[in-house]
Amino acid sequence: MFLVNSLSQLPDTARQILTHAGSNKIFVFYGDMGAGKTTLIKELCATLGVQEAVTSPTFSIVNEYIITGGKIYHFDFYRLKTESEALDMGYEEYFYSDNYCFIEWPEKIPNLLPENFTRISIQVTGADSREITVENIS
Repeated sequence: MFLVNSLSQLPDTARQILTHAGSNKIFVFYGDMGAGKTTLIKELCATLGVQEAVTSPTFSIVNEYIITGGKIYHFDFYRLKTESEALDMGYEEYFYSDNYCFIEWPEKIPNLLPENFTRISIQVTGADSREITVENIS
């Protein structure tokens, strides 16, 4: 568990999360609206070498970023009404591409998540503070 009391702590937290994940490249993010899922994903992307602006894919559902040796796919499934919408967009091509996948609102696609992933739960504990729990699921 990580206690983050300011944005200045995010770079170190992101490095530790990636180390904890090991070879896992699928990350699912749980937290209330405004908890900081996208903010943490921006920092993870920066740590992995993304040079371009990282934005929430709320309307596009998925954003793609280039890193050395691969890509990062950033999903926001908040607007999905059914899991079949993820099927229609070909989620398997992304999830099983051996590229990083950062998934916001995975509770919208519970039956489509792969067997192995890193689960990140963000709990708001104050105006600028968060409790981040990280666990590898297999």
